[in-house]
Amino acid sequence: MRLGVLFSGGKDSTLALHRAKEKETIVCLITLTSKNKESYMFHTPNIEMTTLQAEALELPLVSTSTEGKKETELIDLECALSEAKEQFNIEGIVTGTVESTYQTTRIQRICDKLNLCQFNPLWKYNQKALLEELIAKKFQVIISGVFAYPLDKTWLGKQIDTSRIAQLVELQNKYGINPAGEGGEIETTVLDAPLFKQKIEITEATTEWQGSSGTYHIKTARLTPK
Repeated sequence: MRLGVLFSGGKDSTLALHRAKEKETIVCLITLTSKNKESYMFHTPNIEMTTLQAEALELPLVSTSTEGKKETELIDLECALSEAKEQFNIEGIVTGTVESTYQTTRIQRICDKLNLCQFNPLWKYNQKALLEELIAKKFQVIISGVFAYPLDKTWLGKQIDTSRIAQLVELQNKYGINPAGEGGEIETTVLDAPLFKQKIEITEATTEWQGSSGTYHIKTARLTPK
């Protein structure tokens, strides 16, 4: 089956891509760039990196912008999926959704309208196991946003590794956070993955922190040999 991937450049959509590619044919990536950092549907930190990630994956990218207004942003998503279907003859889409019924039900409505199948390879996957799979498969993932106590600015830009996973699980036990960020606690950016033909090297980045949340913004980056 010919599939497009709803792609944010974060760990979940990239791992979902990896899993889907094992069984189906991936023909394009689909990215929505939201002007609203509080978007209910779309990942925002370092979303512009999807252009470089698509190049690393050697996959075409269907990219469109959205104002990110609740519910109306779904119109923009429908337009993007319709464009991907027209350009690449996709039969379905892959999402990296793990827990969000809000997202899956709305995407399913659009898929039904466009006669597309929806695949959620990570649905209800144990969050600790998800993070451990990233390490096992040698994904290079950094934390690009933190949005919940007790996470602080020292987490920004840090790579997810075995010790970081242990810390997140400890915080889950103590504070009830979702270790993989399914409650919006963290956002991530993938710099390398098994399907990347080249890896991303960050050449300039800044950290922004306000109150109890912040982002690690990649200003410039380049592809380098693996």
